[in-house]
Amino acid sequence: MKIEKAVLRETAYVAAGTVALSLLMEAVFVLLRYWDLTVLFGNLLGASAAVLNFFLMGLGIQKIVNSGTDKPENKVRLYMTLRMFMIGAFLIIGGVFSCFNLFAVVIPLFFPQIAIYVQKFVLKDKTGSESTSDGPSQEV
Repeated sequence: MKIEKAVLRETAYVAAGTVALSLLMEAVFVLLRYWDLTVLFGNLLGASAAVLNFFLMGLGIQKIVNSGTDKPENKVRLYMTLRMFMIGAFLIIGGVFSCFNLFAVVIPLFFPQIAIYVQKFVLKDKTGSESTSDGPSQEV
């Protein structure tokens, strides 16, 4: 299966946003004097899980759209459940091993959502309507 350019482009944007927000989170830990190596390792684990989750979501949607199944909502639920189990495994790893700061594992899981929100806010065109990443929106 070939990965579509839109999936790669959006994943790259989410990854860049996650890296930027991760650096900000690290700076906050430094300013609060709570930073140690476990924060860095936790951040790497949580950010990796967040970006991987987003990529797998895009890949799953691509697969469902290209397959043309009759009941795509069942496959969407299946893929979402599998991704949630993956996130749960990352959280268990972050909680069990003392080399990870659990807060630094959990916080980056919200970074893709923040990056997407910022992208929507930044891509608004001059008329105030939102535009998609493929081009300006068309109003009917």
